[in-house]
Amino acid sequence: MKVLPSHGVNPIMALRLPGRLRGAASDMTLRGDDERPIRHLTPWHPAFLIATWFGAGLLPRVPGTWGSLAALPVAWIIVLAGGWTALAAAAALLFLLGWWASAAYVDALQLDDPGAIVVDEVVGQWLVLLVVPHDILLYLLAFILFRVADIAKPWPARWADRYVKGGLGVMLDDILAAPYALAAMAAVGWWIGRA
Repeated sequence: MKVLPSHGVNPIMALRLPGRLRGAASDMTLRGDDERPIRHLTPWHPAFLIATWFGAGLLPRVPGTWGSLAALPVAWIIVLAGGWTALAAAAALLFLLGWWASAAYVDALQLDDPGAIVVDEVVGQWLVLLVVPHDILLYLLAFILFRVADIAKPWPARWADRYVKGGLGVMLDDILAAPYALAAMAAVGWWIGRA
């Protein structure tokens, strides 16, 4: 990482990410030493850590999938420790924290919905897991169904993705896609119960 001359700004706040990390962080493919500043948001800033779900969103190619996958073991532990009520409370709290963190990240990068922000996938995935029995195969099925719903973005998720901006817009489309995966999980549960 490079630190630029401060020009009256704290050098830590003038941090620049190398091209390969910045490409992952902003969902842009750039080469070489081409760099974009992340103003007032270092990789250790709480907003950066929450928005990228502790770096999961910086993993290559499919950051949303990595974020949803990273949500599974944490949800498993939360349910073990406190049940589905604890998972619901954690999802609500993370939605609020994610709104704040996403707004800070979006403001820092000056992009509408950077791909590295995956806290929205974490919250959406947790919402789907609220109706899933504590079974690893059903967790994996919930993961697949949520990814399909999140990528397809059925109405009103697509509307929110296009027209709601800022931190709320980043969070809202995944929250609105989650009920579709919930409905699919309920249908699977009904089908298994009839078999």
